[in-house]
Amino acid sequence: MQEIRFHGRGGQGAVTSAEFLAQAAIMEGKYARAFPSFGAERRGAPVTAYCRISRKPIYLRSVIENPNIVVVLDSSLFRSFDVASGLSEDGILIINSTNDPASFTAKGSRRVVTVDASRIALDLLKLPVTNTVLLGALVRAADIISMDSLAMAIKHRFNEEMALHNILALERAFQEAAFAPGWQPLLEESAMREGGGI
Repeated sequence: MQEIRFHGRGGQGAVTSAEFLAQAAIMEGKYARAFPSFGAERRGAPVTAYCRISRKPIYLRSVIENPNIVVVLDSSLFRSFDVASGLSEDGILIINSTNDPASFTAKGSRRVVTVDASRIALDLLKLPVTNTVLLGALVRAADIISMDSLAMAIKHRFNEEMALHNILALERAFQEAAFAPGWQPLLEESAMREGGGI
């Protein structure tokens, strides 16, 4: 089972990210659960969302304390929280940042991915909402889900024009994701549209 934890702020789409990932997994015949955890429910307040994906039924409903993957939608959260808390030793840390991945390897993971999701979102979506953008980096870094399945999940949520822009943002993040030295992504561009495993 893969356990993914998303950290963001209210309005950035962390909850929607988890939902898209779960929906895409279900479309591939897998089992998935996605759910949020809110603090103060206001825009800008820290938000955590969780997603579990498995080839077997999932009965756990607890929060994810030891994730395989952590996705950080807002790198300013590092100043207030240990967002990488509990990340497994071989876990993947995906961060919306202009910084080099090596600058985050001290956070406990050698497998760090950074992508300037804010810039991609503003370029293609005209909004500072980075959730779908970071999912593109996740597809590149982890063999969990295919880009086709995520695209289908997005098409179910948005109108045609908005879906197109979000899918372009996914693909841009896939291309531009930067990886920490000594670690190569599991998926290369040629495999971008092939199904993922667990």
